[in-house]
Amino acid sequence: APVDSAALAAMRDRIAHRGPDHADAYVALRRQAGLGFRRLRIIDLSAVANQPMPNEDGSIHVVFNGEIYNYLDLRADLVARGHQFRSKSDTETIVHLYEEYGAGCIERLDGMFGLGIWDEPKGRLILARDRAGKKPLFYQADPKRVLFASEMKAFLGHPSFAAEIDRDAVAPYFLYGYVPGPRTWYRGVRQVEPGGMVTFDRSGSMTSRRYWTLTFPEEKDLKPVPRAEATARVRELVTAAVKRRLMSDVPLGAFLSGGVDSTVVVGVMRSLGVSPLKTFSIGFEGDAAFDETAPARRTAERFETDHTEFLVKPSAIDLLDTLIWHHDGAFGDSSAIPTYMVAKLTRE
Repeated sequence: APVDSAALAAMRDRIAHRGPDHADAYVALRRQAGLGFRRLRIIDLSAVANQPMPNEDGSIHVVFNGEIYNYLDLRADLVARGHQFRSKSDTETIVHLYEEYGAGCIERLDGMFGLGIWDEPKGRLILARDRAGKKPLFYQADPKRVLFASEMKAFLGHPSFAAEIDRDAVAPYFLYGYVPGPRTWYRGVRQVEPGGMVTFDRSGSMTSRRYWTLTFPEEKDLKPVPRAEATARVRELVTAAVKRRLMSDVPLGAFLSGGVDSTVVVGVMRSLGVSPLKTFSIGFEGDAAFDETAPARRTAERFETDHTEFLVKPSAIDLLDTLIWHHDGAFGDSSAIPTYMVAKLTRE
């Protein structure tokens, strides 16, 4: 069925909180496809990097949430192959990579992403998600249309969508504290699986495949690794992982708890020359068991960060509706409460 531009805009603006910096939409010539996007500017803050992003002749359009860590290497290869870039964004790398390699381009991306590619000449929509599933991507399909979005609440903007609870999701939720993918809380709504790709053609037929699977060596092939060698290798990998995530045209910061993980990340960021480095911690009044501000403060002093502490009175009941709205349903991890609060206060 033809794309309804008003419904597309309504879907897009349901998730305005994901991208407060710019809003736009693209509707294909014969109205077979529509892409809406809300942008949060991180790399290349100019208007030329806005999305949906087309190729030179407008036959390919991409919407992309996340960050591609190896985009500069990919870009250099594409330039050598004759592609011309008009922006400095990682998004444009995906456009030209698709022109060069088709759907196989996804396997070349190192990053966190949920993305959609509309290929007008082939009448094809490709949805893909990063290997670990760090970025969300949902879809719902029936014989007349396919909806997809970073959050399920976007579907509520389409008049044909009915949010009906999938009763078979209730038991797994109580077992795990969340609904395991690809199922969701809602009947007919599915997640694109981590390391997965879903393709729809013009007729509405769907195919899916895993482009990446985590594999382990056979036990017989394992050899002992000396402790010093293992330590050095972990340090090398962690440093490389943090370094890849430091590409940004906006200031960098870190959430700092009293734990090992965030302390290591902050230490590596400082060793890589991030300055000034802003760090943020949250503490709870009246409950010392959940207050990690003291060890976080010591870490901040050790690495000379620009540190901010928030001390709050926890009130989970007051946050219940907000958290359910953001998670698109029940979510059984209590860490959602401090995570939401420290993110909100940091934004301010």
